[in-house]
Amino acid sequence: MLRWVLVLFVVSAFALVAWLTSSVAILIAGVLAGVVLFSCAHVVLEWERAVVMRFGRFNRVAGPGLILMIPFVEYASAVIDLRMRSTSFKAERVLTSDLVPVNVDAVLFWMVWDAGKACSEIRNFERLVFWVAQTTLRDVIGGMNIAQMGMRRAQMDKEIADILERKTSEWGITVVSVEISDIKIPEELQEAMSAEARAEREYNARVILAEVEKEISEMFVDAARAYKEEDAALQLRAMSFVSDSVREKGGLVVIPSALSEAFEGLESIARKG
Repeated sequence: MLRWVLVLFVVSAFALVAWLTSSVAILIAGVLAGVVLFSCAHVVLEWERAVVMRFGRFNRVAGPGLILMIPFVEYASAVIDLRMRSTSFKAERVLTSDLVPVNVDAVLFWMVWDAGKACSEIRNFERLVFWVAQTTLRDVIGGMNIAQMGMRRAQMDKEIADILERKTSEWGITVVSVEISDIKIPEELQEAMSAEARAEREYNARVILAEVEKEISEMFVDAARAYKEEDAALQLRAMSFVSDSVREKGGLVVIPSALSEAFEGLESIARKG
């Protein structure tokens, strides 16, 4: 739009002069000036950069805003978008280090930071980024086993992003991040891994139960030793059992003769005290 405004302004100015002077030559000169101005003036948006070539050689990166180029000498070979981009890529039927075939889907977030290098170093940088990301993903998967892929997904993302950053930085491209969206493994292997996880959880539960039973048994042994050394302690424990049995609902308690003797012994101990 700005180019057209400039061209119309120049042509109108020459046309006004031509009308005042009644000169056709000035009008023709105005039209030619408008054509030249239209060919050399270009507008580059805020998030874009224009790669300007002069006689077929790289000259400069121009923009944003209004840029002027020498007619028939300079031209914009490409206009590069510097905004963040996302590229989806995948690796199908890739063998892990323990020979398990997996399918992995991922998303690459990247951007161009040097339009000159991205345009002059490679022919199609978007396609090249895709292929480099895919081959890097396959290489990383091949160096990990299936268990590591499930537990170290964040580390796997960072490793792929670091490798891609080293490969693409010389092309004027920077990798922001890599996100693995899905990891698919064979169904039979999923069932086997699920059974293994259940067995491991059951094993851990049994180990914890055994440790608790061991601690309880040690406490019982200590209590038995205390009861053996102190008769009054055993008799008090017997009274506690009787009290707990009738505390909530009440009722009749039949006390065996051995237990009644324990109560009598406790009474005699209390009197002596």
